[in-house]
Amino acid sequence: MPFFLTVYFAVVLQRILELRLASRNARHIRSMGGYEVGADHYKYIVLLHICFFAALLAEGIWLQGKPAPWWPLSFSLFLLAQILRYWCILTLGKRWNTRIFILPGAHPIRRGPYRFLRHPNYWIVTIELLTLPLTFSAWFTAVFFTCCNLWLLLRVRIPAEERALYKER
Repeated sequence: MPFFLTVYFAVVLQRILELRLASRNARHIRSMGGYEVGADHYKYIVLLHICFFAALLAEGIWLQGKPAPWWPLSFSLFLLAQILRYWCILTLGKRWNTRIFILPGAHPIRRGPYRFLRHPNYWIVTIELLTLPLTFSAWFTAVFFTCCNLWLLLRVRIPAEERALYKER
């Protein structure tokens, strides 16, 4: 249980700190004339992540926080995803956000991981939503929230971002 709770609370703290960074970045982008799009679906993304952490905690406690037999593999993939996500954050700098912001006249970033994928951070978060629960055999949380996240990304979030980013071009 100590490993589970340590990892769980470390990731929750990390996400809270990232929300603070996103808030600072939002103020910066707005001060430069940027604006938000897709705000209507953002609440569902927040709800999905809150429910993910609640489900992970509940399932983790129910399973007594025991690491799965394959935990070194799933946890290593989770840690790799963390590194890749921070590569995205560093690449976007003050343009990184949990919301979709458009900065008029600014071109989409095409360096770092964005050389290889248009939306790497979304795919990396999907990997995290799968591998973190699997580290502790939390199958329900892993499958349910990964599927919900993919549905939200593929049907709502990525199309909204694509329309916003490329309509100005």
